[in-house]
Amino acid sequence: MRRELVLGVLIGVGALSMAIAAYQQPPGGSAAPQAPRVIEVEKLKDNLFVLRGGGGNTAVFVQANGVTVVDSKNPGWGQPLIDKIRELTNKPVTTIINTHSHFDHVSGNVEFPATVDIVTHENTAANMRNVRPVAGIPQPPQNVFAESQGRGLPKRTFSDRMTLSSGNDRIDLYYFGRGHTSGDAWVLFPVARVLHAGDIFSGKNIPLLDTNNGGSGVAIPDTLAKAHTATAKQADQIITGHSAVMTPNDLLDYANFNRDFLNAVREAKKMGRTVDEVANSWRIPEKYVGYAAPQAARLRANIEGIYRETP
Repeated sequence: MRRELVLGVLIGVGALSMAIAAYQQPPGGSAAPQAPRVIEVEKLKDNLFVLRGGGGNTAVFVQANGVTVVDSKNPGWGQPLIDKIRELTNKPVTTIINTHSHFDHVSGNVEFPATVDIVTHENTAANMRNVRPVAGIPQPPQNVFAESQGRGLPKRTFSDRMTLSSGNDRIDLYYFGRGHTSGDAWVLFPVARVLHAGDIFSGKNIPLLDTNNGGSGVAIPDTLAKAHTATAKQADQIITGHSAVMTPNDLLDYANFNRDFLNAVREAKKMGRTVDEVANSWRIPEKYVGYAAPQAARLRANIEGIYRETP
Protein backbone atom coordinates (compact mmCIF):
# COMPACT_ATOMS: atom_id res chain seq x y z
CA MET A 1 0.00 0.00 0.00
CA ARG A 2 2.81 2.39 0.90
CA ARG A 3 4.61 1.61 -2.36
CA GLU A 4 1.43 2.38 -4.34
CA LEU A 5 0.96 5.67 -2.51
CA VAL A 6 4.54 6.75 -3.14
CA LEU A 7 4.20 5.79 -6.79
CA GLY A 8 1.00 7.84 -7.05
CA VAL A 9 2.73 10.87 -5.57
CA LEU A 10 5.69 10.54 -7.91
CA ILE A 11 3.37 10.20 -10.88
CA GLY A 12 1.50 13.31 -9.79
CA VAL A 13 4.65 15.42 -9.37
CA GLY A 14 6.03 14.11 -12.65
CA ALA A 15 2.79 14.83 -14.49
CA LEU A 16 2.75 18.41 -13.26
CA SER A 17 6.39 18.91 -14.26
CA MET A 18 5.71 17.42 -17.68
CA ALA A 19 2.66 19.64 -18.13
CA ILE A 20 4.72 22.74 -17.38
CA ALA A 21 7.56 21.56 -19.59
CA ALA A 22 5.17 20.88 -22.46
CA TYR A 23 3.59 24.29 -22.04
CA GLN A 24 6.98 26.02 -22.06
CA GLN A 25 8.15 24.23 -25.24
CA PRO A 26 8.63 27.01 -27.84
CA PRO A 27 6.64 26.55 -31.05
CA GLY A 28 8.25 26.15 -34.47
CA GLY A 29 12.00 26.25 -35.07
CA SER A 30 14.10 23.13 -35.38
CA ALA A 31 12.64 21.31 -32.40
CA ALA A 32 12.01 17.59 -32.67
CA PRO A 33 8.54 16.49 -33.83
CA GLN A 34 5.94 16.76 -31.12
CA ALA A 35 5.27 13.53 -29.25
CA PRO A 36 1.80 11.97 -29.69
CA ARG A 37 -0.78 13.50 -27.37
CA VAL A 38 -1.80 10.43 -25.43
CA ILE A 39 -4.66 10.51 -22.93
CA GLU A 40 -5.15 7.56 -20.59
CA VAL A 41 -8.51 6.60 -19.09
CA GLU A 42 -9.30 5.35 -15.59
CA LYS A 43 -12.86 4.15 -15.09
CA LEU A 44 -14.34 5.01 -11.68
CA LYS A 45 -17.99 4.21 -12.45
CA ASP A 46 -19.87 3.11 -15.55
CA ASN A 47 -20.50 6.79 -16.37
CA LEU A 48 -17.56 8.54 -14.66
CA PHE A 49 -13.95 8.50 -15.86
CA VAL A 50 -10.62 10.18 -15.08
CA LEU A 51 -8.61 11.19 -18.16
CA ARG A 52 -4.88 11.71 -17.54
CA GLY A 53 -2.22 13.36 -19.66
CA GLY A 54 -1.77 16.80 -21.17
CA GLY A 55 -2.34 18.71 -17.96
CA GLY A 56 -4.53 18.32 -14.90
CA ASN A 57 -6.72 15.29 -14.33
CA THR A 58 -9.98 15.59 -16.25
CA ALA A 59 -13.27 14.07 -15.09
CA VAL A 60 -15.78 12.94 -17.72
CA PHE A 61 -19.32 12.43 -16.44
CA VAL A 62 -21.73 10.81 -18.92
CA GLN A 63 -25.29 11.94 -18.22
CA ALA A 64 -28.66 11.13 -19.75
CA ASN A 65 -28.49 13.78 -22.48
CA GLY A 66 -24.86 14.81 -22.64
CA VAL A 67 -21.44 14.93 -21.01
CA THR A 68 -19.98 17.18 -18.34
CA VAL A 69 -16.21 17.66 -18.40
CA VAL A 70 -14.23 18.90 -15.40
CA ASP A 71 -11.02 20.67 -16.52
CA SER A 72 -9.79 20.73 -20.11
CA LYS A 73 -5.97 20.49 -20.02
CA ASN A 74 -3.10 22.40 -21.67
CA PRO A 75 -3.19 24.51 -24.84
CA GLY A 76 -3.59 22.22 -27.84
CA TRP A 77 -5.01 19.33 -25.81
CA GLY A 78 -8.69 20.17 -26.28
CA GLN A 79 -9.09 18.18 -29.48
CA PRO A 80 -7.26 15.08 -28.18
CA LEU A 81 -9.55 15.29 -25.14
CA ILE A 82 -12.62 15.54 -27.37
CA ASP A 83 -11.42 12.56 -29.41
CA LYS A 84 -10.91 10.44 -26.30
CA ILE A 85 -14.36 11.35 -24.97
CA ARG A 86 -15.85 10.18 -28.28
CA GLU A 87 -14.31 6.76 -27.61
CA LEU A 88 -16.25 6.60 -24.35
CA THR A 89 -19.65 7.87 -25.53
CA ASN A 90 -21.43 9.28 -28.55
CA LYS A 91 -23.20 11.88 -26.41
CA PRO A 92 -22.18 15.52 -26.91
CA VAL A 93 -20.25 17.55 -24.37
CA THR A 94 -22.74 20.05 -22.97
CA THR A 95 -20.89 21.46 -19.95
CA ILE A 96 -17.34 22.23 -18.85
CA ILE A 97 -16.53 22.97 -15.21
CA ASN A 98 -13.12 24.50 -14.51
CA THR A 99 -11.83 23.93 -10.98
CA HIS A 100 -9.51 26.95 -11.23
CA SER A 101 -7.86 29.23 -13.77
CA HIS A 102 -4.47 27.62 -14.47
CA PHE A 103 -3.54 27.02 -18.10
CA ASP A 104 -3.22 23.24 -17.71
CA HIS A 105 -6.85 23.02 -16.55
CA VAL A 106 -8.68 25.55 -18.76
CA SER A 107 -6.88 25.98 -22.09
CA GLY A 108 -8.69 23.16 -23.89
CA ASN A 109 -11.96 25.09 -23.42
CA VAL A 110 -11.35 27.01 -26.65
CA GLU A 111 -11.38 23.83 -28.77
CA PHE A 112 -14.85 22.73 -27.66
CA PRO A 113 -17.98 23.93 -29.50
CA ALA A 114 -19.04 27.47 -28.62
CA THR A 115 -22.40 26.08 -27.48
CA VAL A 116 -20.86 24.30 -24.48
CA ASP A 117 -21.85 25.82 -21.12
CA ILE A 118 -18.75 26.75 -19.08
CA VAL A 119 -19.10 27.09 -15.31
CA THR A 120 -16.55 28.31 -12.74
CA HIS A 121 -16.31 30.02 -9.39
CA GLU A 122 -16.67 33.79 -9.76
CA ASN A 123 -13.03 34.41 -8.74
CA THR A 124 -11.82 31.90 -11.31
CA ALA A 125 -13.83 33.69 -13.98
CA ALA A 126 -12.08 36.95 -13.05
CA ASN A 127 -8.68 35.24 -13.13
CA MET A 128 -9.43 33.76 -16.56
CA ARG A 129 -10.40 37.16 -17.94
CA ASN A 130 -7.27 38.79 -16.51
CA VAL A 131 -4.56 36.20 -17.14
CA ARG A 132 -1.56 36.65 -14.85
CA PRO A 133 1.61 34.58 -14.45
CA VAL A 134 1.37 31.61 -12.11
CA ALA A 135 3.50 32.26 -9.03
CA GLY A 136 6.66 30.19 -9.28
CA ILE A 137 6.46 29.63 -13.05
CA PRO A 138 8.65 32.21 -14.81
CA GLN A 139 7.14 32.06 -18.30
CA PRO A 140 3.84 33.97 -18.67
CA PRO A 141 0.92 31.70 -19.58
CA GLN A 142 -0.47 31.74 -23.08
CA ASN A 143 -3.72 33.75 -23.12
CA VAL A 144 -5.78 31.36 -25.21
CA PHE A 145 -8.95 33.32 -24.46
CA ALA A 146 -7.62 36.59 -25.91
CA GLU A 147 -6.34 34.69 -28.93
CA SER A 148 -9.81 33.20 -29.49
CA GLN A 149 -11.69 36.48 -28.92
CA GLY A 150 -13.11 35.33 -25.61
CA ARG A 151 -14.18 31.87 -26.66
CA GLY A 152 -13.84 29.38 -23.80
CA LEU A 153 -14.48 31.90 -21.03
CA PRO A 154 -17.10 31.07 -18.35
CA LYS A 155 -20.76 31.65 -19.14
CA ARG A 156 -21.99 31.04 -15.58
CA THR A 157 -20.41 31.48 -12.16
CA PHE A 158 -21.22 30.72 -8.54
CA SER A 159 -20.09 32.15 -5.20
CA ASP A 160 -20.57 29.48 -2.51
CA ARG A 161 -22.60 26.65 -4.00
CA MET A 162 -24.37 25.65 -7.20
CA THR A 163 -26.28 22.52 -8.27
CA LEU A 164 -26.34 21.40 -11.90
CA SER A 165 -28.98 18.92 -13.14
CA SER A 166 -30.83 16.53 -10.85
CA GLY A 167 -31.34 12.87 -9.99
CA ASN A 168 -28.58 10.59 -11.29
CA ASP A 169 -27.15 13.50 -13.30
CA ARG A 170 -26.75 15.85 -10.33
CA ILE A 171 -23.50 17.74 -9.77
CA ASP A 172 -22.87 19.92 -6.71
CA LEU A 173 -20.29 22.71 -6.86
CA TYR A 174 -18.76 24.10 -3.68
CA TYR A 175 -16.37 26.86 -2.71
CA PHE A 176 -14.75 26.63 0.72
CA GLY A 177 -12.20 29.44 0.48
CA ARG A 178 -8.78 30.38 -0.83
CA GLY A 179 -5.92 27.93 -1.17
CA HIS A 180 -4.20 27.04 -4.43
CA THR A 181 -5.86 30.12 -5.99
CA SER A 182 -8.70 32.44 -4.98
CA GLY A 183 -11.32 30.41 -6.84
CA ASP A 184 -10.81 26.69 -6.20
CA ALA A 185 -14.06 24.85 -6.94
CA TRP A 186 -14.87 21.40 -5.54
CA VAL A 187 -17.03 19.24 -7.81
CA LEU A 188 -19.16 16.52 -6.21
CA PHE A 189 -20.92 13.75 -8.11
CA PRO A 190 -23.34 12.65 -5.34
CA VAL A 191 -24.72 9.46 -6.86
CA ALA A 192 -21.24 8.25 -7.82
CA ARG A 193 -19.87 9.41 -4.44
CA VAL A 194 -16.85 10.97 -6.13
CA LEU A 195 -15.34 14.42 -5.51
CA HIS A 196 -13.04 16.31 -7.89
CA ALA A 197 -10.69 18.58 -5.91
CA GLY A 198 -8.56 20.09 -8.66
CA ASP A 199 -5.16 21.43 -7.67
CA ILE A 200 -6.03 22.55 -4.16
CA PHE A 201 -5.43 18.82 -3.54
CA SER A 202 -3.07 18.05 -6.42
CA GLY A 203 -1.49 15.14 -4.57
CA LYS A 204 0.50 14.42 -1.43
CA ASN A 205 3.10 17.14 -1.83
CA ILE A 206 3.87 20.74 -0.98
CA PRO A 207 1.06 22.71 -2.68
CA LEU A 208 1.65 25.31 -5.34
CA LEU A 209 0.34 28.48 -3.69
CA ASP A 210 -0.36 30.84 -6.57
CA THR A 211 -0.31 34.13 -4.72
CA ASN A 212 -0.48 35.99 -8.06
CA ASN A 213 -3.98 34.55 -8.46
CA GLY A 214 -5.19 34.71 -4.86
CA GLY A 215 -3.57 31.60 -3.38
CA SER A 216 -2.92 31.57 0.36
CA GLY A 217 -0.72 29.45 2.62
CA VAL A 218 -2.55 30.84 5.64
CA ALA A 219 -6.04 30.00 4.35
CA ILE A 220 -5.41 26.62 2.73
CA PRO A 221 -5.48 24.45 5.90
CA ASP A 222 -8.91 25.79 6.90
CA THR A 223 -10.19 25.50 3.33
CA LEU A 224 -9.13 21.85 3.10
CA ALA A 225 -10.61 21.08 6.53
CA LYS A 226 -13.93 22.68 5.56
CA ALA A 227 -14.00 20.65 2.36
CA HIS A 228 -13.41 17.47 4.32
CA THR A 229 -16.13 18.26 6.87
CA ALA A 230 -18.66 19.09 4.17
CA THR A 231 -17.99 16.18 1.80
CA ALA A 232 -16.49 13.26 3.73
CA LYS A 233 -19.87 11.58 4.22
CA GLN A 234 -20.84 12.15 0.59
CA ALA A 235 -17.77 10.90 -1.27
CA ASP A 236 -15.69 7.73 -1.14
CA GLN A 237 -13.16 8.77 -3.79
CA ILE A 238 -11.40 12.05 -4.55
CA ILE A 239 -9.98 12.92 -7.95
CA THR A 240 -6.81 14.90 -7.28
CA GLY A 241 -5.41 17.55 -9.60
CA HIS A 242 -2.37 15.58 -10.78
CA SER A 243 -2.01 12.39 -8.75
CA ALA A 244 -3.85 9.15 -7.99
CA VAL A 245 -7.47 8.97 -6.87
CA MET A 246 -7.54 9.28 -3.08
CA THR A 247 -9.96 9.16 -0.14
CA PRO A 248 -11.53 11.54 2.40
CA ASN A 249 -8.99 10.31 4.97
CA ASP A 250 -6.22 11.39 2.58
CA LEU A 251 -7.85 14.81 2.31
CA LEU A 252 -7.98 15.18 6.09
CA ASP A 253 -4.33 14.12 6.29
CA TYR A 254 -3.48 16.76 3.69
CA ALA A 255 -5.34 19.45 5.64
CA ASN A 256 -3.33 18.53 8.74
CA PHE A 257 -0.11 18.52 6.73
CA ASN A 258 -0.73 22.06 5.51
CA ARG A 259 -1.69 23.22 9.00
CA ASP A 260 1.49 21.75 10.49
CA PHE A 261 3.51 23.46 7.78
CA LEU A 262 1.79 26.80 8.42
CA ASN A 263 2.37 26.52 12.18
CA ALA A 264 6.04 25.63 11.68
CA VAL A 265 6.60 28.63 9.41
CA ARG A 266 4.75 30.98 11.75
CA GLU A 267 6.83 29.79 14.69
CA ALA A 268 10.03 30.24 12.71
CA LYS A 269 9.07 33.81 11.87
CA LYS A 270 8.38 34.56 15.55
CA MET A 271 11.86 33.26 16.35
CA GLY A 272 13.36 35.71 13.86
CA ARG A 273 14.54 33.12 11.35
CA THR A 274 14.89 34.16 7.71
CA VAL A 275 12.98 32.63 4.82
CA ASP A 276 16.17 30.97 3.54
CA GLU A 277 16.98 29.51 6.94
CA VAL A 278 13.55 27.90 7.15
CA ALA A 279 13.64 26.68 3.54
CA ASN A 280 17.05 25.07 4.05
CA SER A 281 16.09 23.28 7.26
CA TRP A 282 12.43 22.27 6.94
CA ARG A 283 11.72 18.60 6.28
CA ILE A 284 8.47 16.70 5.82
CA PRO A 285 7.49 15.28 9.24
CA GLU A 286 7.91 11.50 9.42
CA LYS A 287 4.23 10.96 10.20
CA TYR A 288 3.31 12.08 6.67
CA VAL A 289 4.15 8.84 4.93
CA GLY A 290 4.39 8.85 1.16
CA TYR A 291 4.66 12.61 0.67
CA ALA A 292 6.93 13.72 -2.15
CA ALA A 293 10.13 15.59 -1.32
CA PRO A 294 9.47 19.32 -1.69
CA GLN A 295 10.64 21.18 -4.76
CA ALA A 296 13.13 23.73 -3.40
CA ALA A 297 11.80 26.74 -5.29
CA ARG A 298 8.20 25.97 -4.38
CA LEU A 299 9.05 25.39 -0.73
CA ARG A 300 10.84 28.72 -0.50
CA ALA A 301 8.02 30.55 -2.31
CA ASN A 302 5.43 29.09 0.07
CA ILE A 303 7.43 30.10 3.13
CA GLU A 304 7.92 33.59 1.72
CA GLY A 305 4.20 33.87 1.00
CA ILE A 306 3.26 32.86 4.55
CA TYR A 307 5.79 35.37 5.92
CA ARG A 308 4.05 38.10 3.91
CA GLU A 309 0.61 37.03 5.13
CA THR A 310 1.60 36.61 8.76
CA PRO A 311 1.83 39.73 11.01
